[in-house]
Amino acid sequence: MTHVLAIDQGTTSSRAILFDGTLRPVAQAQEEFTQHFPRSGWVEHDPDDLWQSTLATCRAAIGKAGVQAGDMAAIGITNQRETTMLWERATGRPLHNAIVWQDRRTAALCARLGKEGHEPEITRKTGLLLDPYFSGTKLRWLLDNIEGARARAEAGELLFGTVDSWLIWNLTGGQVHATDATNAARTLLYNIREGRWDEDICALLDIPMQVLPEVRDCDGDFGFTAPGLFGAPIPIRGVAGDQQAATVGQACFRPGMMKSTYGTGCFALLNTGDRLIESRNRLLGTIAYRLGGQTTYALEGSIFIAGAAVQWLRDGLGIIASAAETGALAERADPEQNVVLVPAFTGLGAPWWNAEVRGALFGLTRNSGPAELARAALESVGCQTRDLIEAMRADWPADSVGAVLRVDGGMTASDWAMQFLADILDARVDCPSVLETTAMGAAWIAGMKAGVYPGQEEFAGSWALERRFEPRMSAEERNTRYAAWKRAVKAAQMF
Repeated sequence: MTHVLAIDQGTTSSRAILFDGTLRPVAQAQEEFTQHFPRSGWVEHDPDDLWQSTLATCRAAIGKAGVQAGDMAAIGITNQRETTMLWERATGRPLHNAIVWQDRRTAALCARLGKEGHEPEITRKTGLLLDPYFSGTKLRWLLDNIEGARARAEAGELLFGTVDSWLIWNLTGGQVHATDATNAARTLLYNIREGRWDEDICALLDIPMQVLPEVRDCDGDFGFTAPGLFGAPIPIRGVAGDQQAATVGQACFRPGMMKSTYGTGCFALLNTGDRLIESRNRLLGTIAYRLGGQTTYALEGSIFIAGAAVQWLRDGLGIIASAAETGALAERADPEQNVVLVPAFTGLGAPWWNAEVRGALFGLTRNSGPAELARAALESVGCQTRDLIEAMRADWPADSVGAVLRVDGGMTASDWAMQFLADILDARVDCPSVLETTAMGAAWIAGMKAGVYPGQEEFAGSWALERRFEPRMSAEERNTRYAAWKRAVKAAQMF
């Protein structure tokens, strides 16, 4: 049993990647699924789409590799975080579409709780802020808005889960209702200092605690797959939220190491070791990973729109046919124009945390066209990343913070975007030789637990650089561009 299957269930697609005994990807499959936008600011997924696309890609990857279930040492799961589901314990039937992490429908509830003075205590316990981003208020909405849901939840008939719990439940044939510490840490309901569901916060949000899953280590035992799914049972031995899995996959095991993942959104995590930093700049304290009962913490900055801005150019405006065209188009932009895009399509994340603001374009001229919009979209990602790093440096003023940024995710394929990132940060940007770091992190956790893969030190030593981007923009231009960005963000919030 030398192979490990990594499930990477994301916001727009599900993927499965099969790794061999040397942690080399040997087969993969990917399947997109439908996004549902029932109202402005609302984002949903069909839970059955998440499960069926995951199952299909797992079977496809196994089939492509020509291996059998008996060849599999373990399964590792990584997933879009905060996305919230409620289903029947007896049947596994979802009661409603999944409410996606991007969804902003609980903004009014969060604002009310903030005005009542609850945020400081919630932040102290969870590391999080009162924002619709997190699962707790989404679960409250489901219980309040589905007829009979609250009574059934209190009677023990319903189960809550983020995507990892939903997949584990289905993979094990309804035998295991569990999550890992990193996903629990994103619910707004989990006390990351004490490692337990918080009774006071659950009472504040009117959440019956019997709906909550059991919380296990990232390298915990999450049961076996039902025999009929893949021909034989396969143990599930690793689970981590996507950004934490990427942190592991980037081998950011030492305090001060930092990674940033560029997918639908952008998420930067700074390893702070065994110390939970209380941010003074509206960043999040979170669990980076919990292995063998030992918790490692991180500071996190969350950007809601990164690659989604490129999708908007393609699907919303129709000015590109594929994301790969964006860099070449940006290269042709008029250098005399300074078009700034604030991509607040679903509000602004860290460090602004403004659920009400929406996207805006500034600096348009009669000659502004597709090239200038493409450049503005890519530059918005770099400028948002600088916002995060500036805040991290203020919270943890070590010389090493932000000096080197390890990056991964789909947008790292764009040399133009990565060079601008290095320029606007005035920092070195390193792309690893294996870009599937999120899936690899989940695979390593599961494979390490199963005894197939080495421990942290040896795994970290295997990290390899593929491309490096050094800053080459002048300080004057860097500061001018960043100042324009900050003015644009301020103006967008005043609209």
